Amino acid sequence: MNITSLQNPKVKYAVRLRNRGFRDKEQKTLLEGYRALRRACDTGFPLDECFYCPEMFLGSNEHTLLEELSAKNVTLYCLAPEVFAKLAYRERPEGLIAVSGCPRHSLGDIGFVENGLYVVAESIEKPGNLGAILRSADGAGADALILCDKKTDLYNPNVITASTGTIFTMPIAESSPDEVYSWLKKNNVKLIAATPHSDKIYTDIDMAGPVALVLGAEQFGLSEFWLGKADFPVRIPMAGLADSLNVGIAAAILLFEAARQRGWRKRS
Repeated sequence: MNITSLQNPKVKYAVRLRNRGFRDKEQKTLLEGYRALRRACDTGFPLDECFYCPEMFLGSNEHTLLEELSAKNVTLYCLAPEVFAKLAYRERPEGLIAVSGCPRHSLGDIGFVENGLYVVAESIEKPGNLGAILRSADGAGADALILCDKKTDLYNPNVITASTGTIFTMPIAESSPDEVYSWLKKNNVKLIAATPHSDKIYTDIDMAGPVALVLGAEQFGLSEFWLGKADFPVRIPMAGLADSLNVGIAAAILLFEAARQRGWRKRS
């Protein structure tokens, strides 16, 4: 189907999905760009419909992807450039946007992995940081990301973009701090909490066994709940004026130190 009107109901609905309240109500979100749609298609992520604009394609692979999406019963809409520009949220649109579902998972859904590496992210506020944590967790072979007291929507389009599509393959659970702590302790997972207010340096801690790296909000860091329950509060040494790093960068440093100690094992 070709769409040339800015007032088309399908386009207006998709534009409304930029708003978190509407996403939460509909349990739908937007995926933009070839890489995000390619990985979503390859992993069987639930896609409802796809809007495309051939004039904006960056290469020749887009047509093959559209054929695959059509074969999976994803409805396709060809948009005029001015209509697609209204729908796109990236500065440089690539001519592909899909409407997808927002699967939610509990701790029971992700299961427990023997000798697992977990990331617990508390109250992360910025979508780009949450996406970066996902990307690093995937790269370091972490077994799951667990979200507590979330401040940003997991399916914010900017989270999906910053994750480079790893959101489609990383096991992710959302739960309360009490439930997460009980689940980790029941499974004998060691808690390593990132905080600038610790005497222990992160490289001095044994991360070869079952561990959870616990990271807090950008502005205030971890809550007293996690700081009080951590087996090892650790810091990343800082030699300059700043006393801490961006949470996404801190997560990468801790994750790849854990991966190094664990022999660069791939996710179970």
